[in-house]
Amino acid sequence: MKPESGRRLRILTWHVHGNYLYYLTQVPHDFHLVTKPGHPPGYAGAVGVLPWGSNVHEVPADEVAGQSFDCILYQHRDHYFEDRLNTLTEAQRRLPRIYIEHDPPQENPFEQRHWAQDEALLLVHVTHFNRLMWDSGSTPTTVIEHGVIVPEGVTYSGDLAKGIVVVNHLKQRGRRLGSDIFEAARKRVPLDLVGMDAKASGGLGEIGNLDLAAFTARYRFFFNPIRWTSLGLAIVEAMTIGMPIVGLATTELSTVIRNGHSGYIHTDPAKLCEVMLQLIAEPKLAREWGAGARRIALERFHIRRFVEDWQRAFAEVTA
Repeated sequence: MKPESGRRLRILTWHVHGNYLYYLTQVPHDFHLVTKPGHPPGYAGAVGVLPWGSNVHEVPADEVAGQSFDCILYQHRDHYFEDRLNTLTEAQRRLPRIYIEHDPPQENPFEQRHWAQDEALLLVHVTHFNRLMWDSGSTPTTVIEHGVIVPEGVTYSGDLAKGIVVVNHLKQRGRRLGSDIFEAARKRVPLDLVGMDAKASGGLGEIGNLDLAAFTARYRFFFNPIRWTSLGLAIVEAMTIGMPIVGLATTELSTVIRNGHSGYIHTDPAKLCEVMLQLIAEPKLAREWGAGARRIALERFHIRRFVEDWQRAFAEVTA
């Protein structure tokens, strides 16, 4: 699949969200990741177990100024304020540029002005809810919804009569990520927690990126206790393998799950516990809802659609 612009672009970006970056690099351009010694957060480069393609390259931060690029792709506030001014040259700062905003506003849910105020920049929100809540000001915006890839041959079985919760640093991140919702729910419903530092919240620990889909496929349902976040890639991946989703009817998830067809969402955690117990008691119902979730995922979050959307965005800014 060739870029709509007709030429292969050299794109400078940073390693912010590993799974998202991996899916983004399915776009047939060359991605150059800024690195620093020791690969600290935000400068990790092409590390880890993800099967990075030959179009993914590393460039040390102190060598960025001496290289040429076609587009700068920011993904974090620190990189926009620090690296834009201290790592890029003046000419590189004027290159076609995109900012991916991965989250809804954190300081005020409806008044916060996005810091990337630049009429020559394209601000890409990953959900329609996020774009709705951010005050993007004069910066042009678009929405590119997630697209995912799951390992071949991984399908939902639901044989384990428990729910799975996937949240990184749940204890540290607290109420926004639903630590209290999870703690209350697991007193009524058998739930396992996985993710970074999950053991601090009584969970099982971290499961590797490539192993997560197969690991979660055994569980009866996926439970999302998060109050305020973007649409988690783990949810979309679970839907893609045919897993029913139970969660809070907040943010973008309220547009994704249809009650009684692909899972169940509600703003009353007690009601969610009732539904989770029902799914544990009725595996056939869980399979039916999981099949509905898979249909939605394949229609809305297919990697092909994601790649095409990004090709159009890159073609637009570099035209």
